Amino acid sequence: MPNVRVLFVCLGNICRSPLAEAIFIDKVTRKNLLHHFEIDSCGTSNYHIGDQPDSRTITSAHKNGIKISHSCRQLTSDDLAYFDYIIAMDQSNHQNILRLSNNGIHAEKVFLMRDFDVQGKGEEVPDPYFGDEKTFQEVFEILDRSADNFLQYIQETVLK
Repeated sequence: MPNVRVLFVCLGNICRSPLAEAIFIDKVTRKNLLHHFEIDSCGTSNYHIGDQPDSRTITSAHKNGIKISHSCRQLTSDDLAYFDYIIAMDQSNHQNILRLSNNGIHAEKVFLMRDFDVQGKGEEVPDPYFGDEKTFQEVFEILDRSADNFLQYIQETVLK
Protein backbone atom coordinates (compact mmCIF):
# COMPACT_ATOMS: atom_id res chain seq x y z
CA MET A 1 0.00 0.00 0.00
CA PRO A 2 1.26 3.49 -0.78
CA ASN A 3 2.42 5.97 1.80
CA VAL A 4 0.29 9.12 1.60
CA ARG A 5 1.89 12.34 2.80
CA VAL A 6 -0.59 15.04 3.88
CA LEU A 7 0.17 18.59 4.98
CA PHE A 8 -2.45 20.95 6.45
CA VAL A 9 -1.66 24.66 6.12
CA CYS A 10 -3.00 27.86 7.69
CA LEU A 11 -1.42 31.24 8.45
CA GLY A 12 0.26 30.81 11.83
CA ASN A 13 0.00 27.05 12.42
CA ILE A 14 -1.55 27.60 15.85
CA CYS A 15 -5.31 27.20 15.27
CA ARG A 16 -6.74 25.56 12.16
CA SER A 17 -3.94 23.49 10.66
CA PRO A 18 -2.71 21.78 13.84
CA LEU A 19 -6.33 20.98 14.71
CA ALA A 20 -6.92 19.56 11.22
CA GLU A 21 -3.74 17.50 11.61
CA ALA A 22 -4.85 16.13 14.98
CA ILE A 23 -8.37 15.33 13.76
CA PHE A 24 -7.04 13.58 10.66
CA ILE A 25 -4.52 11.56 12.68
CA ASP A 26 -7.36 10.46 14.97
CA LYS A 27 -9.52 9.41 12.02
CA VAL A 28 -6.84 7.38 10.25
CA THR A 29 -5.79 5.81 13.57
CA ARG A 30 -9.38 4.73 14.32
CA LYS A 31 -9.53 3.06 10.89
CA ASN A 32 -6.17 1.36 11.51
CA LEU A 33 -4.66 3.20 8.52
CA LEU A 34 -2.01 5.33 10.22
CA HIS A 35 0.78 3.15 8.79
CA HIS A 36 -0.24 4.40 5.31
CA PHE A 37 0.12 8.07 6.20
CA GLU A 38 2.55 10.78 7.11
CA ILE A 39 0.58 13.76 8.45
CA ASP A 40 1.85 17.20 9.41
CA SER A 41 0.80 20.85 9.50
CA CYS A 42 2.49 24.21 9.09
CA GLY A 43 1.84 27.90 8.53
CA THR A 44 2.63 30.19 5.65
CA SER A 45 3.92 32.81 8.12
CA ASN A 46 6.83 32.65 10.54
CA TYR A 47 4.90 34.17 13.47
CA HIS A 48 4.86 31.15 15.78
CA ILE A 49 7.77 28.89 14.81
CA GLY A 50 8.48 26.45 17.65
CA ASP A 51 5.33 27.37 19.61
CA GLN A 52 2.59 25.01 20.70
CA PRO A 53 -0.89 25.43 19.21
CA ASP A 54 -3.12 28.14 20.68
CA SER A 55 -4.46 27.07 24.10
CA ARG A 56 -8.03 27.39 22.77
CA THR A 57 -7.18 24.98 19.95
CA ILE A 58 -5.83 22.50 22.49
CA THR A 59 -8.96 22.94 24.64
CA SER A 60 -11.24 22.40 21.63
CA ALA A 61 -9.36 19.26 20.61
CA HIS A 62 -9.47 17.77 24.11
CA LYS A 63 -13.14 18.70 24.56
CA ASN A 64 -13.87 16.71 21.41
CA GLY A 65 -11.74 13.72 22.42
CA ILE A 66 -8.80 14.50 20.13
CA LYS A 67 -5.17 14.30 21.23
CA ILE A 68 -3.07 17.14 19.88
CA SER A 69 0.70 17.51 19.97
CA HIS A 70 2.46 19.84 17.59
CA SER A 71 5.34 22.29 17.34
CA CYS A 72 4.52 25.10 14.93
CA ARG A 73 6.61 25.50 11.81
CA GLN A 74 6.62 27.45 8.56
CA LEU A 75 5.91 26.07 5.09
CA THR A 76 9.01 25.54 2.93
CA SER A 77 9.48 24.93 -0.78
CA ASP A 78 10.71 21.43 0.13
CA ASP A 79 7.25 20.71 1.57
CA LEU A 80 5.72 21.32 -1.85
CA ALA A 81 7.83 18.61 -3.42
CA TYR A 82 7.58 16.18 -0.50
CA PHE A 83 3.87 16.09 0.37
CA ASP A 84 1.26 14.42 -1.85
CA TYR A 85 -1.64 16.56 -0.59
CA ILE A 86 -1.33 20.12 0.66
CA ILE A 87 -4.56 21.27 2.24
CA ALA A 88 -5.02 25.03 2.75
CA MET A 89 -7.54 26.43 5.19
CA ASP A 90 -8.42 29.52 3.13
CA GLN A 91 -7.89 31.29 -0.20
CA SER A 92 -5.12 33.55 1.10
CA ASN A 93 -3.00 30.63 2.27
CA HIS A 94 -3.88 28.68 -0.89
CA GLN A 95 -2.46 31.55 -2.94
CA ASN A 96 0.63 31.81 -0.71
CA ILE A 97 1.28 28.10 -1.21
CA LEU A 98 0.95 28.44 -4.98
CA ARG A 99 3.28 31.49 -4.97
CA LEU A 100 5.94 29.36 -3.30
CA SER A 101 5.52 26.73 -6.00
CA ASN A 102 7.88 27.12 -8.95
CA ASN A 103 5.66 27.99 -11.94
CA GLY A 104 2.71 26.22 -10.33
CA ILE A 105 4.17 22.73 -10.83
CA HIS A 106 2.65 21.60 -7.53
CA ALA A 107 -0.79 23.18 -8.06
CA GLU A 108 -2.51 19.84 -8.69
CA LYS A 109 -1.81 18.71 -5.13
CA VAL A 110 -2.98 21.91 -3.39
CA PHE A 111 -6.60 21.88 -2.19
CA LEU A 112 -8.84 23.93 0.06
CA MET A 113 -9.90 22.00 3.17
CA ARG A 114 -13.53 22.71 2.42
CA ASP A 115 -13.24 21.22 -1.06
CA PHE A 116 -14.06 18.11 0.98
CA ASP A 117 -16.94 19.63 3.00
CA VAL A 118 -20.37 18.89 1.55
CA GLN A 119 -21.88 21.65 3.73
CA GLY A 120 -19.56 24.36 2.43
CA LYS A 121 -17.72 23.03 -0.60
CA GLY A 122 -15.10 25.51 -1.74
CA GLU A 123 -15.64 27.88 1.18
CA GLU A 124 -12.92 28.83 3.64
CA VAL A 125 -12.31 27.49 7.13
CA PRO A 126 -12.76 30.67 9.20
CA ASP A 127 -9.83 31.71 11.35
CA PRO A 128 -11.06 31.40 14.97
CA TYR A 129 -8.15 33.38 16.45
CA PHE A 130 -10.25 36.44 17.35
CA GLY A 131 -13.28 34.35 18.26
CA ASP A 132 -14.55 32.61 21.35
CA GLU A 133 -15.11 28.99 22.40
CA LYS A 134 -18.14 28.75 20.11
CA THR A 135 -16.03 29.87 17.12
CA PHE A 136 -13.39 27.22 17.89
CA GLN A 137 -16.14 24.57 18.14
CA GLU A 138 -17.57 25.62 14.76
CA VAL A 139 -14.11 25.34 13.22
CA PHE A 140 -13.69 21.92 14.84
CA GLU A 141 -16.95 20.74 13.26
CA ILE A 142 -15.95 22.04 9.81
CA LEU A 143 -12.56 20.34 10.05
CA ASP A 144 -14.11 17.12 11.36
CA ARG A 145 -16.57 16.87 8.44
CA SER A 146 -13.95 17.83 5.89
CA ALA A 147 -11.44 15.33 7.28
CA ASP A 148 -14.03 12.54 7.05
CA ASN A 149 -14.64 13.27 3.39
CA PHE A 150 -10.95 13.78 2.63
CA LEU A 151 -10.13 10.39 4.17
CA GLN A 152 -12.93 8.78 2.18
CA TYR A 153 -11.50 10.38 -0.98
CA ILE A 154 -8.03 8.98 -0.18
CA GLN A 155 -9.45 5.54 0.54
CA GLU A 156 -11.35 5.52 -2.78
CA THR A 157 -8.57 6.91 -4.97
CA VAL A 158 -5.25 5.92 -3.39
CA LEU A 159 -5.73 3.11 -0.88
CA LYS A 160 -8.22 1.08 -2.92
